[in-house]
Parts: sequence; C-alpha cells; structure tokens
Amino acid sequence: MTTPDDTRMRQAIDSAARVRRHTSPNPWVGCVIECADGRVFVGATEPPGGRHAEIVALHAARDAGADTRGATVFTTLEPCGHHGRTGPCAEALIEAGVARVVTALEDPDANVAGRGHAMLQEAGVSVDVGCRADEVHEQLLPYLHHRRTGRPFVVSKMAASIDGRTAAADGSSRWITGDAARTAVHELRADSDAIVVGAGTVRADDPELTTRLVDGPSPRRVVLGTAPADARVHPCLEWADSLESLLDHLGAEGVLQVLVEGGATVASSFHEAGLVDRHVIHLAPAFLGASGRPMFAGSGAATIDDIRRGRLVSTRVLGDDIEIVIDAVTTDNFPTTKEPA
Repeated sequence: MTTPDDTRMRQAIDSAARVRRHTSPNPWVGCVIECADGRVFVGATEPPGGRHAEIVALHAARDAGADTRGATVFTTLEPCGHHGRTGPCAEALIEAGVARVVTALEDPDANVAGRGHAMLQEAGVSVDVGCRADEVHEQLLPYLHHRRTGRPFVVSKMAASIDGRTAAADGSSRWITGDAARTAVHELRADSDAIVVGAGTVRADDPELTTRLVDGPSPRRVVLGTAPADARVHPCLEWADSLESLLDHLGAEGVLQVLVEGGATVASSFHEAGLVDRHVIHLAPAFLGASGRPMFAGSGAATIDDIRRGRLVSTRVLGDDIEIVIDAVTTDNFPTTKEPA
C-alpha cells in the first residue's frame, strides 16, 4: 500500500532525477516540504557551489510567503550537518521550525554520517529514515559507492550479438545494435563523469566519446595507453599505470561514475580484476557465429567452480535489442536503512 509519505518521497526522487547530470561530485538530492496548511514546495540540488535541495525548497516556501513552522520535510538523503561550500541544511531546517524530517538514507560521507539526523533530533525534530530506501539507494548508487570506497562506481558497457560476439572475425562491429541502444549508451555517458577506452579502440574506431545524441554533459575521456595525436578523443587523460591506481586517481578528483567502453581486452581487464560494479549489456537479435570475437579476451573461468556470478538488476527492450543490467554481488550494492542513534 502506498502511504502519503511514499507519495511525497516519490516527488523528491523525481526532483532529484531531473538534476542527476549537473551536481557531481555532490549527490543529486530531491526535497519536498509539506507545510502544516497543506502547501507543498519542491527543491533539488544545484550545481557545485549552489544550494542543496533542502535550501532550494525552503527558499521556495519563503518566497511564496508560506509558514514552515510545523512542516514535514521529505528528502532523499540525510540533510548535511556541517559547513562546506554552503551552511548546514539541518540547521536551516531547525531555524525554519519544521516538525518532522523523513529521509530515505543516511549519508555515508564522513562529514555527515548521522550528524545531520542527530542535530535535528537534538533540536526536537522528529526523524524517520528508510522511506523508499531501495529506490533512492539505486538512484544514488555511484555517490554512495564513492563515499564508502573512495573510488568511482564502474559501469562496463558491452554490445553483442545474441551469441555473445562483439565483432566479426575481421574486427568490424558497426553497428551490432540499433539506434535505441546507441541512444541509451549516450545516456550512460551523460550519467558518467569519465569514460575509459583502450588505445586499440581509439586507433581502430577513432571515437568521439561524446553525448551528441542526448541532452547532457560529455564525460572526461581516459585512454589506456597513448592515443594518436590526431585522434578525436583528445583532449584526454592517457594512462599507463594500473587500473586500480586509475580508479584511485579519478576517485580523488571527485569522479563518481566511470563508464568502461573498451573492447574485449579492456573489458576483460576490469572484469578479471574485480573492478566492475555494474555490467550493462546490449544484445542484438543477430548471430555472428563461432568466428566472431567474444565479449571478453583471455581464458576466463577454468571450471564451473570459478564462475563469476552477478545479480540481475533489470532488463528492458531497446528497439529490436535487449538491455541486461547485472551488478557484482557486493554489500555495497544493497541499501542501508539504519535508524539514527
């Protein structure tokens, strides 16, 4: 049964989704304030340096002349309780006289991590945690992963025929999948802060790696190896060190999500090292046969006991193709709805 709290949190989730591509490295948060007289005001996080979602909603209420005393606040992530580029949202909510705050998740950021909830409770504000936690966990997964590990959330995208081949024997691969799948890939790029390919892919395909098919920012481009001087991938970061050190480097620079779009060798390198958090696989209703090139290079699992399993997240039809999303099975892929102390 859908409760009134669920409905308001759904509004907050939708508000957060609209700013998903413009807040990194900050989380994309949505907030709904329901005043005691029933008036409702919505806010979402602004680009870095701008207002957090709670402040946007509070300012909307203030500009409308609404009384926020006794209001209930629905926010997808714990309000911050520290001074950063902006003041503490928890403090602003207390000053506004709100009576209750409903959040989906506690913020794992070391500067927050329960402090916002504690500040609200100490001021006599009622705090409830866990409303639509699963949905918000999925929505904020790259941010949550980064704050818990220091590394970006790694998404590996592959396109293949239904028999698992990514290219013909001669290496040609354009286009296995159709327009809808290619547009979905550009959506993935827009959702990612950086994109990684191998130098071999750059030499063979000379990709732009932009988001020209959708509305959204193009990610930073990273080439494993050296790109030709005239390659369209420039400007890019050319990386010759380990994949682990690359993720550490990008994480330290605030990159929340990395999209790996390399060929079989790059995909296999990330996969075999256990560095892929999510696989996005687009399968076309086509057959390339035994001579086609496989999704992964290398020998793979020697026996069934060595099989690397994942968790099915979703499937959907993209034109004539099918998208399958699979997560690595780690504790970081599941929500935490711990109540505040």
